[in-house]
Amino acid sequence: MFSFMEYYPIKMLHKMTMKLFSKYIVIILLFSFNLVNGQSLSFRGQASSWLTGNPEQSFISQAGIRYIPEMFIEKPLSDYVYADAEFSLNSYLSANVNDFKTHNESAKIKPYRLWFRISSNQFEARAGLQKINFGSATLFRPLMWFDKIDPRDPLKLTDGVYGLLTRYYFQDNTNIWLWGLYDNKDLKGWETNPTKNNSVEFGGRIQTPLFTGEAGLTYHHRNADLAKNPSLLSLSNKRYFDENRFAFDGKWNVEIGVWFEGSIVTRDVDIDFMKYQRQWTLGADYTLDVGNGLKVLTEYFSSENSEKLFNSGKGIDYLGFSADYPIGLLDNVSAIYYRDLTSKENYFTVNWQRTYDNWIVYFLGFFNPKTVNLNQTQAGNNAMAGNGFQIMVVFNH
Repeated sequence: MFSFMEYYPIKMLHKMTMKLFSKYIVIILLFSFNLVNGQSLSFRGQASSWLTGNPEQSFISQAGIRYIPEMFIEKPLSDYVYADAEFSLNSYLSANVNDFKTHNESAKIKPYRLWFRISSNQFEARAGLQKINFGSATLFRPLMWFDKIDPRDPLKLTDGVYGLLTRYYFQDNTNIWLWGLYDNKDLKGWETNPTKNNSVEFGGRIQTPLFTGEAGLTYHHRNADLAKNPSLLSLSNKRYFDENRFAFDGKWNVEIGVWFEGSIVTRDVDIDFMKYQRQWTLGADYTLDVGNGLKVLTEYFSSENSEKLFNSGKGIDYLGFSADYPIGLLDNVSAIYYRDLTSKENYFTVNWQRTYDNWIVYFLGFFNPKTVNLNQTQAGNNAMAGNGFQIMVVFNH
């Protein structure tokens, strides 16, 4: 029988609690002190539990629970300026079950969001642990730079990044983003080498209306670390290297929705095949006049590393399709299919969702390779390798 206290004794729980307290309570107290008069304080949360079955391993191969409590504070500072803040935790306990006698448990509690924001009708500045994402693609996102949202994950969970994000919105819907990140040492997005500890990352984006849609230009700079990849470090004369990312994306309506998203990554490294990376996605979607409306979507994705910017190199190519159909007020059915054109492998996920007020029930079936090459982002949840199913129950309050 699994005992939480066996793996996380009182001393460890106390140390974890004090670490969270010392790191974040000062910000919450200061913010609460300044917003005593006229503030709005709300609490909400999301609880979820799941069972995953993989007949190739065991009928029930994983079980878990998760709770994300959230506190949200807001207050008008004037007729045009507002202040708000969010604090939430991601806590979960999961167990991989190979048989009824052998368990592999994991449990964690960590900050999920912790940010403070000042905003007006045309400007906002948000500081702290937050989600930053942008771009036009859906299934395969070259601009997945700071998150790891998996479109197959019903909860769309992703860790945040620590930093400051500012945005200004012009009257014609053009908007400018500027950001600075600090001490985000975990892998983000497509990264294979983490950012250097205690280092600053910075970048920006401009997004503007163009023809029947909008387009954006994006840039980001960071200092990366090879230390966690010993095989790559042995090929280089230096541990750290500068990395610059440049991207263009756009989305337009021309009877159907079409979009493009592409990025170029340059690395100041003495490993030839790592010097440049090119990624791009071309996609389209359309809602068919079938029943309640069948939305179909397709994307083609290519990623390639090379010694020179426009030289051919080693890479991967994927073709993806998705379909979404609302059966009625309570039920929705969706499916996502990926084809790895390089390895000739197929990924398929089908999801039936039923909603009851605050409750949502998901029934998923997945048919994937035994070794999954795509990102698995349900941390503490399932890695949907092989063939199997998942039942998930979600309560929002």
